[in-house]
Amino acid sequence: MTQDDAAAPAQQALPRQSFFRLPAPVKRVFDRFPLVTCEENGAPLRSASQDSGNILHLFTTVEEARKGRPSYNPGCLRWQAYLRFAGVEFRTAVSSNHASPTGILPFFMPAAGSPTAQRQVVPSNKMKKWTSTHAARSVNEPSDMRYEAYMSLLESAIRKAWLYQLYLTPANAALVHKLYVAPCSSNPLVQASTSYSLRQAAEAELAKSSYSGAISEMDIFSDAEDAFAALSGLLGSAMWFFEAPSMLDAALFAYTHLILEEGMAWGDNKLGDMMEKHKFLVAHRDRVLSDYF
Repeated sequence: MTQDDAAAPAQQALPRQSFFRLPAPVKRVFDRFPLVTCEENGAPLRSASQDSGNILHLFTTVEEARKGRPSYNPGCLRWQAYLRFAGVEFRTAVSSNHASPTGILPFFMPAAGSPTAQRQVVPSNKMKKWTSTHAARSVNEPSDMRYEAYMSLLESAIRKAWLYQLYLTPANAALVHKLYVAPCSSNPLVQASTSYSLRQAAEAELAKSSYSGAISEMDIFSDAEDAFAALSGLLGSAMWFFEAPSMLDAALFAYTHLILEEGMAWGDNKLGDMMEKHKFLVAHRDRVLSDYF
């Protein structure tokens, strides 16, 4: 038996100290004040105080929110238009993804049932269901097979062209800065990081949706032109795509309004040049803007 073997039993007899074991003084503190699991974050307090009305939280400015003007973000604007179609009364509030309980804008806060009631939050993926039971006017839900097909044009071809034009076109860098970068922080380093992240996210999404993984500006805008032509052909001179306003009308307006809006101050607006060729789509945008905003 070696000297080391003889020492082993004595070492094993000593009480083992767990790596995660708290020192006695610290343990006494936690015994007195035990850890608890906090509940999920509730709705923003500022939105619930002294306001019993419906509130749609989205990307906008203080002045535009006060006037109820369209959001500058197409994902938010489609729901803003959809709720207007449904006759839901609401005001808009400036927000950000960080303020959203789900991390995504928009989100909707229905009026509280009483001054002391906890206000619920309706995320965008549940907003259509909520609207179906609270709408003052019915919103069309077409069973026509063309509905899904044309919605996919908006979600794919036109959305990709929007991402490319806004985030990857150098001439529109100032617009991205004004809308999404400057409101986040005044720190130059934070702004530079935010700009880079936005470009990277747009590039990743466009590359993922490409068969080859390469981003082709020519193909992206060619597909958008074909999509606009198809949507214009479906709409024609009618007021709505399917007899009454639907999500397709709201989603189209969310892009066409921002593409044509002079206040956006586009540096390069290829999509606007395309839109000018499709008078039915321009008329649709003007009509929604005039009647609902």
